[in-house]
Amino acid sequence: MKDDFAPAVYILASARNGTLYVGTTSNLIRRVAQHRADHFDGFSSRYGTKTLVWFEMHATMEQAILREKRIKKWNRAWKLKLIEEANSAWRDLATDLGFDALR
Repeated sequence: MKDDFAPAVYILASARNGTLYVGTTSNLIRRVAQHRADHFDGFSSRYGTKTLVWFEMHATMEQAILREKRIKKWNRAWKLKLIEEANSAWRDLATDLGFDALR
């Protein structure tokens, strides 16, 4: 197993109460960098979801993928509640991982 293998589910937002993106990754730092650089065309790039507002680490990718699928099926109010419970200020959690604050 690689040292950088750390399964995570995460939510990015375009702004407080803005558009949300739910994803899964094996390396959260690398994936956040890719989102911020618009590395992939698609939903996240199109809607500007670059602020990391919530994440959850998992022991395996299987667990992370299952959790992501469940969260994606939730209604918006439940997703907002999940974010608010852990990050009521909608702070960019990526700054805790070494990223510069977004402007």
